[in-house]
Amino acid sequence: MAKIKKKVALIFGITGQDGSYLAELLLKKNYIIHGVKRRSSSANTERVDHIFDSIDFSNKNFFIHYGDISDSTSTLNIINKIKPDEIYNLAAQSHVRVSFDIPEYTADITALGSLRILEAIRILRLNKTKYYQASSSEMYGLVKNKKSLNEKTPFHPRSVYGISKVFAYNTTVHYREAYGIFASNGILFNHESPRRGPTFVTKKIVQGLVRVKQGLQKKVTLGNLYAIRDWGHAKDYAVSMWKILQYKKPDDWVIATNKDNTVKKFVDTVARKLDIKLSWRGKGIQEKGIDKKTGNVIVDVDKKFFRPTEVDFLRGDFSKARKYLKWKPAISTNELIDDMIEEELSVD
Repeated sequence: MAKIKKKVALIFGITGQDGSYLAELLLKKNYIIHGVKRRSSSANTERVDHIFDSIDFSNKNFFIHYGDISDSTSTLNIINKIKPDEIYNLAAQSHVRVSFDIPEYTADITALGSLRILEAIRILRLNKTKYYQASSSEMYGLVKNKKSLNEKTPFHPRSVYGISKVFAYNTTVHYREAYGIFASNGILFNHESPRRGPTFVTKKIVQGLVRVKQGLQKKVTLGNLYAIRDWGHAKDYAVSMWKILQYKKPDDWVIATNKDNTVKKFVDTVARKLDIKLSWRGKGIQEKGIDKKTGNVIVDVDKKFFRPTEVDFLRGDFSKARKYLKWKPAISTNELIDDMIEEELSVD
């Protein structure tokens, strides 16, 4: 009997939160996985180290390559060497607030990185290779009507990060239409996990309040408490990425939960789960969260964590993905918070 050929996936951004969950998923589906990471003095592989520790290397299922999507030569060479069935572009300078401080770098990686990958696919004439672009709800930006956002909602980005993601989104559509490449966008709304980096607000809240509870930290300092976000679990969103590339034709898809919370409500939920009784005093920049038991300020606000242009509302309508991809979130925001707290409490 003929041996079934394993699919080969190439993941740019494999050392990130999304890349690590996607790698786990694809390994379970018997893929051969190649990941790309930048060379640095520190390993920066902690999110995928457990994969190295658990797989059988005689199967040759998992490989890491040094490369950088700011470098078109290394990008083209890696793609040419591997000739993957599927390419997932999850690489980006992904912190929105930081994009105000390093706009040129953000644009180079987040916008032009997608162009370099797609151009490599075109030059190499990899007609059977499918491409996934991790697009972002930050592309919507300034929303006038606070309704759930879908694939037809116009973009009005409010950061260089959002602008760069719009460029990558449109580049993906262009290469699909101009060159017939199977190139799809997943417009991912906010998704978190225990593997989220500590500078992102959800991780900052969970990690900070756990440390406050343990007496290791005095308070958590935040920015806009009233930003409304649609928070899902990164593990669910990794499933959507795979489903998008298995669909019969390339397309663009909103991936979300269609539920929303304010940052303040997220704080309240985490505090309640940690048995911290929190009361709020003051308004605006002076608003503070007080621990009722101790009377201490454990949450405050600082202007430096506000963006020059805020995105006040993001909630996604994933009806199209539910209907055609048969995808829906399996993990609620409440369960996501439980997952993040449990992991934080387990840290030595």
